[in-house]
Amino acid sequence: MAVADGVGGILWDTRPMSDASTEPVTDRETGSATTTIAAPVADVFAAVTDVTRMGEWSPECVAGRWVGAEGPAVGARFQGDNVVAFGPVPLKRWSTTSEVVGYEPNALFEFVTEGHTNWRYEFAERDGGTEVTESFSYPPYLGWQKWVYGRLANRRTAMTKGMAKTLGRIKESLER
Repeated sequence: MAVADGVGGILWDTRPMSDASTEPVTDRETGSATTTIAAPVADVFAAVTDVTRMGEWSPECVAGRWVGAEGPAVGARFQGDNVVAFGPVPLKRWSTTSEVVGYEPNALFEFVTEGHTNWRYEFAERDGGTEVTESFSYPPYLGWQKWVYGRLANRRTAMTKGMAKTLGRIKESLER
């Protein structure tokens, strides 16, 4: 079920996290957020696929850079620097390498991070603007990671709310 957060019409998926002990390992955790931006699809697509700008909008990814590539294309790789904080206190910092696995100009940008999490952006023209949906999927956590990331940190919900914030910030930036 998707619900509005009351800010800017952003939607997020609120389905409960699966229990890996009762579901096959092939199941994946998922989340998505959608918004409509009053800007042409080409402008929204160009902003999102410029990974060097993601640090402007994401509450977790603070920087990005292409590795051996100058821009998005299937097979292109990029690195992202991330931080999770509790208020002003950083709890964890890490970098990831991602590979673009889907690229269709003005329609789709998809990448896989560290061979684990798939991130997907879908774009569609809507009433002179652009509807953009960001989504993720990853295998369920097992063992101690299930308790730490799944239950204690509620990672899936945090990631979904982070996507809503990211899209809201992109919207604000492009509608100025």
